[in-house]
Amino acid sequence: MIRRYIASISTSILKRTCAAAAVLAVTLGCSSTKPPNTAAPSGSIDESAVLAQSPTSLLAQNRNKTRKTLSLPSCPQNDAFTESVNFATQASNLAQSANSKQDWDEVAALWVQAVAWMQAVPPGSPRRAFAEKKVIEYMKNLVYSQQQASATRSQASTVSFSSDLLNEQLQLYLSYVAAVGPPDVLIVGSSRALQGVDPRQLKQSLAQRGRPGLKVFNFSVNGATAQVVDFQLRRLLQPGHLPQMIVWADGVRAFNSGRDDRTFNSIVDSEGSQLLAAGIRPELLSDEPNVIPLCYRFPQPCANNNFRKAFTSVDQPFRGGEDAQPLFPTIKSLSSGTGILPIADTHPPIKSLSSGTGILPVASNAARYELKPIAANAATNKAQLIPVSRRTTVAIRQLNQLAESIDSNGFMAMSGKYNPNTYYRERAYVSGQYDGDYKNFNLGGKQAAAFNSVVAFTKARKIPLIFVNLPLTNDYLDGTRLRAEQQFRQRMQQLSRQKGFAFRDFSQRWPGRNDYFVDPSHLNRFGASAVSSLLAADSSITWPRPKSRGMEG
Repeated sequence: MIRRYIASISTSILKRTCAAAAVLAVTLGCSSTKPPNTAAPSGSIDESAVLAQSPTSLLAQNRNKTRKTLSLPSCPQNDAFTESVNFATQASNLAQSANSKQDWDEVAALWVQAVAWMQAVPPGSPRRAFAEKKVIEYMKNLVYSQQQASATRSQASTVSFSSDLLNEQLQLYLSYVAAVGPPDVLIVGSSRALQGVDPRQLKQSLAQRGRPGLKVFNFSVNGATAQVVDFQLRRLLQPGHLPQMIVWADGVRAFNSGRDDRTFNSIVDSEGSQLLAAGIRPELLSDEPNVIPLCYRFPQPCANNNFRKAFTSVDQPFRGGEDAQPLFPTIKSLSSGTGILPIADTHPPIKSLSSGTGILPVASNAARYELKPIAANAATNKAQLIPVSRRTTVAIRQLNQLAESIDSNGFMAMSGKYNPNTYYRERAYVSGQYDGDYKNFNLGGKQAAAFNSVVAFTKARKIPLIFVNLPLTNDYLDGTRLRAEQQFRQRMQQLSRQKGFAFRDFSQRWPGRNDYFVDPSHLNRFGASAVSSLLAADSSITWPRPKSRGMEG
C-alpha cells in the first residue's frame, strides 16, 4: 500500500517535471550534455554494477503463492536504472565543485533526469522497490541543489527598501508578472494578510463557483500599515503591473496613526525610495544569459505506458495545476548515507545568514536600478523604467527568516495551532493597554490620509477594492482592543458607503476557533483557507474575468 502510494505521488511529480522539460527542450533548443550512459568516473559508486544480477524473487521460491503478472510493452530504450545511476553520479560529482548559480542549476538538471529514469524502472522489475526509495532520495537532493542555487542568487548586492520581506516580495512579484502577467486579484496588507489569505485556495474556490482561471497573488508585507500599502500601489508598482481587483486584508492596527510606523519610515529613508523619488521604478533585467541550454534526457514514451500522457503533445500547455502540492514542502536536513553520493554528504550545507536561513527561489535575476538623468515628459508624465547595466554597490542583503516559507504566489502558510495553555509559557501576555500598536489610538491622521489615497487611486483606475477585517481570537480581544475594533468597524462601514469600496468584517467570525490561528492575532493555513473560501462564496462580490497572457503552472 505504501509502495503504491509513493509510486503514485512520484509519478504525478514526474509527469509535471517531464512535461515542462520537454516543452523547454523543444522550444528553446539545446546542446547535448555528456552521454549519460558513459561509465561512471573512477572512485564513484556504481550501484548498477552491484545490482547487475537480479536477486531471486521470494515469490518465485513459493510455488503455492499466486503471482500477478504484468504485460509490459516492448520498447527499445536504455536500461532505466543504469541511466539513472549515471545521472546521479554526474550530479554528485559536479556538486563537489559547484560554486555558482549556473553550476547548481546544472546539478539540479542532472537530478531531475536521475529522478525521471529511476521512476521509469518497470513496475514488474525486481529493482522496482529499491528504485522507488531512490526516487525519494533523489528528490531530496534535487531540492537541496535548488536551494543552493537560490542561496547563491540571494546573496547578490541589490538596492534595498530597508525591509527584507518587501525586497523579496517585490522581486517575486516582478518575476511573477514577467512569467504569467499581472494577477487578476492582488492581496495586500501586513503579516496578518500574508498568512491570512491563501491565493491558491481563493483561486480554487472561485473556480468551483464559476470563475475559473483567475490569477491571484499575495503581495503582503510584515509590518505594513495603510502608508505602506499606499506606497506599494501608487509608487512602487508601475501601471502595467496593477491587477484587476485588490483585496486589502488587515485590521485596526494598520490604521492607528498614533503608533510608531517603523516599517514605513525605514522604507521612506531607503535607497530604493530615493530612486523612486527620481522617477525610477524597479525592473527585472529582461535579457537572458548568453549560455547554451542543456539537453534534458528522459525516458522515451512507449505505447500504453505511464509516461504516454506526459509526452502526448508539447504544443498543449501543461495543466498539472499550480495547486498540486510538492512531495517535499520543506527539506530541513538530508540524511547521510541514503543516496548515491548524496549532495548532503559531499558538499557543505547551506550557510546560515545572520537573520536566518531563508531561501526564496524566485526570479533568476535580482531587481536592479541605475540612477540616470531623466528628461521631463509633461505630455505622458510616465515614470522611467531603466534596467541597470551595472550593479549598485550596497550592503549584501540579508534575507528575513520568514521568506523561506513563502510560496510562488506570495503566501506564507503557517501550520502551527494556537494553544493558550502552552503559548504563554514562553511569551509574556501583553494587554491592549500596553500594546505599542494601540498607543495613542487615532483613526485619523496620516494613516487615514494614506487609506483615502488608496481609495481614490483605485477608483480613478476602476480597480474594485475590497477591505477584509481579518479574524481575531477571544484572548486577543481584551477591553482596549475590543473598543478599538468597534470604532474601526463603524468607521469603515461609514467610509465604504461614502467612497464606494466593499467592507467585509470577519474580526469576530471565529473568536473561539484557536485551531484556525497560529497566535492570538495571526491565522494559520487552515484559517487562511477558511477566509479565502468565505470570500469566494460572497455572492455580493463581482469577481473579475480572467485577463491573462500566461498560465501560472
